[in-house]
Amino acid sequence: MSDKQQTNVRQIADNCLLKVGHVVSMMERVTIRLPTQQVAMLEKLVEAGEFPTVSEAVRYSVRELIGKHANRVIRDSEQISFEM
Repeated sequence: MSDKQQTNVRQIADNCLLKVGHVVSMMERVTIRLPTQQVAMLEKLVEAGEFPTVSEAVRYSVRELIGKHANRVIRDSEQISFEM
């Protein structure tokens, strides 16, 4: 796939609607800075077919991070609000 085609695929993926159950929400763009080595590894994961795009690899990582920590963070924030 050419660089132009990859860019087009990434733009389409980034601008698509995300369906969660019956809720449809537009994705938001978030800009981050990553070390060169991490970007290179993300690109290798895409080249190896692990993810369709670098954006999807990052979204997967964010979902995993949220899944791992969300319940504790929500529980802790509820405790703080009840104590006030």
